[in-house]
Amino acid sequence: MQSSERFKHILAIALPIIGGMISQNVLNLVDAAMVGVLGTAQLAAVGLASFINFVAAAAFIGMSAGVQAMVSRRIGEGRTDEAANPLNGALLTIFLIATPVSILLITQAETIFTWLNDDPEVIKYGSDYLQVRLAAIMFVGMNFCYRGYWSAIKKTRFYLTTLLIMHSLNIILNYLLIFGKFGFPQLGVTGAGLGTAISMFGGTLIYTFLALKHTREFGFGLHLPRKETLLTVIQISVPSSAQQLFFALGFTTLFWIVGQVGTHELAAANVITNLTLVAILPCIAFGISSATLVGQSLGKGSVDEAHRWAWDTVKLAMLVVFFIGLPMIIAPELLLGLFIHEPAPIEVGKVPLQLVGIGIMLDALGIVLMNSLQGAGATKATLKVSLIMQWLIFLPMAYMAGPVFGLGLTAIWILQFCYRGIQAGIYVWLWNNRAWSTIKV
Repeated sequence: MQSSERFKHILAIALPIIGGMISQNVLNLVDAAMVGVLGTAQLAAVGLASFINFVAAAAFIGMSAGVQAMVSRRIGEGRTDEAANPLNGALLTIFLIATPVSILLITQAETIFTWLNDDPEVIKYGSDYLQVRLAAIMFVGMNFCYRGYWSAIKKTRFYLTTLLIMHSLNIILNYLLIFGKFGFPQLGVTGAGLGTAISMFGGTLIYTFLALKHTREFGFGLHLPRKETLLTVIQISVPSSAQQLFFALGFTTLFWIVGQVGTHELAAANVITNLTLVAILPCIAFGISSATLVGQSLGKGSVDEAHRWAWDTVKLAMLVVFFIGLPMIIAPELLLGLFIHEPAPIEVGKVPLQLVGIGIMLDALGIVLMNSLQGAGATKATLKVSLIMQWLIFLPMAYMAGPVFGLGLTAIWILQFCYRGIQAGIYVWLWNNRAWSTIKV
């Protein structure tokens, strides 16, 4: 296969995922705009509750890594009639575990909020919103598992189509339920949570319908997974789930550290982080694409082909994000000025945003190779790297540089630039030593 053909192959998987992620960002912006009309306390409450909900769902979201690794491996091995078994097992596991977890967390929602905030209004609105969102944890986990499944069988168009329907439904329901339009009850922030929960449930129904209609030949829904399949899915997924959880908690800790430095720094960091998360969307999509191609190549017994797919994907991802990073390097004040209207936060955020623009190519390298390792089943290795680099090295150094020595936001982001670069280098070493090629999935 020529290089141009290989790049087309990668893009065929990655582009629908990128489209779905863009749709998610549009939804987030529209959702924030609607809730923002209600007031500052409501907006703050929904933002904090959304993060708590993400942390609670992280364990189930991480199961998508196990599904994608195992399904793509089965496809590569030619065992297509049982390719969906890992998905069957993941869905069953989430159903059995997520229900009692949701009930427990719902009863403790207000207590959780009081740990994180002392504003009575934020606690009241946030607890109401969080309780509704927690009821949908099961559907969040299932939808991510379906994403891994569609990616593994190279049918990501189903992922994009379903997300577009889900997000459109979410926006409509939010409008109706937040403001009480067309005879619907005016529920405020609770309506925002309910609209999202219903759309998540709708997405699960659509995914299930599509899987039953188009992938019965892979064994979807035809039989219960074998015990060894179920155990392997869990074994691969647990480290990935833990990595998701600690990464999210690490971001919270970073914001706490920046908050100790100053309010201007915190405002700038918030905008820079949001811009960064948008910029790395292609990296994540290309990483998911690479995980599928690696898994299928290993299923065919071709380690060299798996190794090459990852590096071809890295080249394409780095090229794409190079152009995304240019505006951050050339015009950081302009980008920051779209969100911040005071000169002081723009000034302290200028250099850190430029560092993000320069470092986005390192992120592309690291994220694609991390996903490639997970696609090969090396989730324990990526967990170790993530925990050591983020929690034992970066966050302590950021605390010393910021609150202790008062070196400011730029010093913290220089450390983050170095941490992401070193982490990417470790993933390069892990990928090139090929120890992942011996992992049984």
